[in-house]
Amino acid sequence: MGIVVGYLATPEGRAALETASGEAERRGESLVVVVSERGDETDEHRQETQTALDAVRSELTSRGIEHDVRVLARGRDVAEDLIGTAEEVGAGLIVIGLRRRSPVGKLILGANAQRILLDSPCPVLAVKPSAS
Repeated sequence: MGIVVGYLATPEGRAALETASGEAERRGESLVVVVSERGDETDEHRQETQTALDAVRSELTSRGIEHDVRVLARGRDVAEDLIGTAEEVGAGLIVIGLRRRSPVGKLILGANAQRILLDSPCPVLAVKPSAS
């Protein structure tokens, strides 16, 4: 078993990664960090992503968390990437970050988050970044 986390270098992605890292430490399980790329990113964006992922790898290594970082550019959506990875590794948990939404936006959960919650083969933990 392991934990799968969807990561982007955003406040939501960092909140998900921090929560997932804590769960991995607490449970003594490995962590699979999934970054979904659409395939049309610029070279500058790819370099920024690589720099952020190098920092993630370094942080997880320093904390002693067994991890695998996967950058997926298959043309699938985020939900498919996370669910597919969770099924592949037999994950016991998926962690995702949620954006803060307006009162009207709260009526509609993001399409990817909704698909992950409904189609996941394991429990899903949805987190929001702390209010700053």
